[in-house]
Amino acid sequence: MGLGWAELTAAASLVPSAASEAFAAGEDQQALTLLRRARDGQPAQSAQWAYLERLTGLVLIHLQREVEGTFALDRADALLEAFGWPMPTLDALTGD
Repeated sequence: MGLGWAELTAAASLVPSAASEAFAAGEDQQALTLLRRARDGQPAQSAQWAYLERLTGLVLIHLQREVEGTFALDRADALLEAFGWPMPTLDALTGD
């Protein structure tokens, strides 16, 4: 069962605005730190955790840390699929 509009909005609201702002300003390390803090504030292995873990992985790949990023995507994608949540892209960070 897919998410409705309210659930999708709630998923997007998990992303700290400061992380989005840092990423937009080219401060990728700061964005990564803020995403990790937000992720660690969620229950482990929850859909919310997985949503933020996927974004963390995408930022790692953007930083050319492909191995770490790929492992993060592997952890996140299986959970997101199981929960029926969307797979966020970097657009979720940039607000596009």
